[in-house]
Amino acid sequence: MAVVASAPGKVLITGGYLILERPNAGIVLSTNARFYAIVKPLYEEVKPESWAWAWTDVKLTSPQLSRESTYKMSLKHLMLQSVSSSESRNPFVEHGLQYAVAAAHAMFDKNKKEILHKLLLQGLDITILGCNDFYSYRNQIEARGLPLVPESLASLPPFASITFNDESNGENCKPEIAKTGLGSSAAMTTAVVAALLHYLGVVNISYLSKDQWREKTESMDFHIVHIIAQTAHCIAQGKVGSGFDVSSAVYGSQRYVRFSPEVLSFAQVGVKGLLLQDVIGDTLKGKWDHERTKFCLPPLMTLLLGEPGSGGSSTPSMVGAVKSWQKSDPQKSQETWRHLSEANSDLETQLHMLSRLADKHWDVYKCVIEYCSVHKSNEWMQHATEPNKEAILRTLFGARDAMLRIRHHMRQMGESAGVPIEPESQTHLLDTTMDMEGVLLAGVPGAGGFDAIFAITLGDSDNNVTKTWSGLNVLALLVREDPHGISLESGDPRTREITSAVSSLHV
Repeated sequence: MAVVASAPGKVLITGGYLILERPNAGIVLSTNARFYAIVKPLYEEVKPESWAWAWTDVKLTSPQLSRESTYKMSLKHLMLQSVSSSESRNPFVEHGLQYAVAAAHAMFDKNKKEILHKLLLQGLDITILGCNDFYSYRNQIEARGLPLVPESLASLPPFASITFNDESNGENCKPEIAKTGLGSSAAMTTAVVAALLHYLGVVNISYLSKDQWREKTESMDFHIVHIIAQTAHCIAQGKVGSGFDVSSAVYGSQRYVRFSPEVLSFAQVGVKGLLLQDVIGDTLKGKWDHERTKFCLPPLMTLLLGEPGSGGSSTPSMVGAVKSWQKSDPQKSQETWRHLSEANSDLETQLHMLSRLADKHWDVYKCVIEYCSVHKSNEWMQHATEPNKEAILRTLFGARDAMLRIRHHMRQMGESAGVPIEPESQTHLLDTTMDMEGVLLAGVPGAGGFDAIFAITLGDSDNNVTKTWSGLNVLALLVREDPHGISLESGDPRTREITSAVSSLHV
């Protein structure tokens, strides 16, 4: 019986770079772009003599990359030995596999371990699939002579083959694969870990209604998925990052403060003589002090992403440059850090205030948003014809001002560190976007660079924005905010008609 789990991609709208240090917070929105992991047995039956075997077989398939890797996994030490001719390895899936199995060993009693052993002897067949929104398909669209509009993206087959960048170490810090910046490695790792933990019987991720979902995420099952996914992702990338991308992949949209990196020190170095399951057992018992609180956009607001066609940026390269700058010029970096933190907090406050105003004065709020959706921001205050309208409009402007300050300090940081956090081409595009009718905010998400930009639009203005972007050679993606995290799916997503325009959540 196959288990299929999915996890969403993310957009970090505040907290870029600062989120690496406690107690700075970031606002991260999860999306309807999802990564899927399909786990099933490799063999239908276990041969009688297999009980004496010390190794089992694992097959990893990535259809979008036309890659298939085979491994032998030690049933005692959980080491993976590649037996395929392909030199390409996927450390995120490999670590996710090892740590999920180690978690089962660490948590199961003797009887359950016997069941686990039998299950593992059947081998593991793992398939990974990412929604098209994680990757750049501009080249395919242009090659087909199609316009740069979301409808062209929607016409591509689901889980289409992935484009590789021409250069992997160019001046733009381009990654090997042309991506849009939605956190594919975190979503992939989380989906694999969730599917394996469910398949092995460590957790139970059931189908959830909207009302049940938030309550369920507080359960120990989600906590275990989060810890194993965080550990696997950090070890695979060779450093302990902030973890916001994995947290949003597990729990959905949130305000996030990172965990103390020391909680993973044991997993990073291990201890000679200890089995992996003992290391993971201690990691599960560690003090995970991250903070997350519920967050979603205020009503009648839409998240849009636009791909400018530069092939994305390598976040680790940019983070490394910023850290070097911090060490070389601590005084200036601390000042920039403080201003940026204040602007981030201000934007968060303004968005919360807009949600409260919507609750308290819905009819007035709806009227103001509808008016602003068809006018440029320099015309909005003309609608301040009574106190409640003025209060909502001033809060909208407060959010815009905070975003402009965030962008200013991010640009300063990039110039000082010598990396393109908000490159000149992105600055022009963002300024133009913020001047469009119905646009509240626009910025570079996360670490910035040449990934897709984001915009927060009001009312029904998103169609006009996507059309204007097309004229600026920017492809509007099909991504929208979806506040839900990991989900158990009813079957292989390739067997039903899926496009990135439709969320595949069973909620």
